[in-house]
Amino acid sequence: MSRSKLSKVEHFVVLMLENRSFDQMLGYLYSDEGNKSPLGHSYEGLTGEEFNFDSKGNPINVYKISPQDDYAYFMPGADPGEGYFNTNSQLFSDHIAPSPITKATNEGFVKNFEYTLGWEKKSKWSILPGTEGKSIMGMFTPGMLPVLSTLARSYAVCDHWYCSAPTETLPNRAFLAMGTSQGRLTDKEKVYTAPTIFNLLSKNGKTWSIYGYDKAPLSRTSYADITHASNDHFGMFSDFKESAEKGKLANYVFLEPQWGKGGNSQHPNYDVAKGEELILEVYNTLRGSPLWEKTLLIITYDEHGGCYDHVAPPEDATPPDNTVGQYDFDFTRFGPRVPAVLVSPYIEAGTVYRVSAQETPIDHTSILKTIEERFGLPSLTQRDAVAPSLANVLTLDKVRDDNPLKDVKAPTSSHKVDFDDEPDHLQQLYVDSMNSLPYEEVAKKDESNKQVSFSNSSEAMDYAHRRYHDYFSWYEKHNR
Repeated sequence: MSRSKLSKVEHFVVLMLENRSFDQMLGYLYSDEGNKSPLGHSYEGLTGEEFNFDSKGNPINVYKISPQDDYAYFMPGADPGEGYFNTNSQLFSDHIAPSPITKATNEGFVKNFEYTLGWEKKSKWSILPGTEGKSIMGMFTPGMLPVLSTLARSYAVCDHWYCSAPTETLPNRAFLAMGTSQGRLTDKEKVYTAPTIFNLLSKNGKTWSIYGYDKAPLSRTSYADITHASNDHFGMFSDFKESAEKGKLANYVFLEPQWGKGGNSQHPNYDVAKGEELILEVYNTLRGSPLWEKTLLIITYDEHGGCYDHVAPPEDATPPDNTVGQYDFDFTRFGPRVPAVLVSPYIEAGTVYRVSAQETPIDHTSILKTIEERFGLPSLTQRDAVAPSLANVLTLDKVRDDNPLKDVKAPTSSHKVDFDDEPDHLQQLYVDSMNSLPYEEVAKKDESNKQVSFSNSSEAMDYAHRRYHDYFSWYEKHNR
């Protein structure tokens, strides 16, 4: 297949959401059609026969979440186990991966969720009524996720897209930005220092932007390579919409969701329906933009977040470099599958996009590879150097003028959950990242800027946003 159509794309827009597995969000997409798309493409979806054993030895099958279920859009009802050791438990039924490595069985999700619920109850984490170990086997149906599912059916869905490392949020987001996590497997270290795709674009005369949702983007302080880039590169969702409407989008646009328990990131166990609203708004913004015909929208998730998936991750990943990673991990294993949908008027409806079994699998660094290929950029690491490009998904000679989401509305949860108002894990990461900015260089407005503990999440996020604004306003004034 010729890759010449990639030249038609001038704008790559990536929306990366939080902590959902492929099966949980898209496993039933084509189940009524025997896991075949209308184009006849095979689809690695669910059959309903997949199962795990619980701690008592009972088989627990996957099942369809019903809109009538209590807290349907808040499934699985608690935050599953995340990180390297929990992922090992889910894949290998032991927190220590076998050595030498063997193919994962993916049989430990229920037992790991049972274990996680045990310590979360003792620590008074948020667990919704009725949540059990078997809840991790609940999967959303296409009808419950009409926005994501319609886009997956109407454009392209990637059924073998793996997160870059079998662990949690920040390392996987780092792979998307840098092609490496610098050997890290936890969220403990907040700042990464390797070169990024953003600076690579700047050095080659191309443009980029990063948008937070309702607060300044976390990515700016996560990657030292761009922390002190011009303020013009950063904004919030309203700025993204304005740029799209005016036809002024950058060559690469990265969108962050709204962090927190009331946000739209779809992190378990928050309201998935709010994420549907966000996806719809992003699509409608681009669909109505004068740049629509020149744009490739990529919707994906940073990691599986402990949610069930039945496909064993491949063990043929290329390490970014020769450095031994945390816990002696060698980065030759991918993490579990995550949802990924590609949207462009040059994509044929019903496309299931994957590479052959003989090729390097698709992971987050395939986005880097595609951008590098399009703009003639060098690779950042050995990982993105061998990653497959997404270029071949663009197969149509003529631009489609239909709008598959014209009459589709985002769902609304029929339940309201009164979460406690403590800052959650990602909000605390956000605060810690902003608090790491060089405070002593900023003209101090008042002593409250020294606050590092908060009575509620709004206070925490407002503080972090103020720290961001104070520092970068000062920096821009003194260094431009």
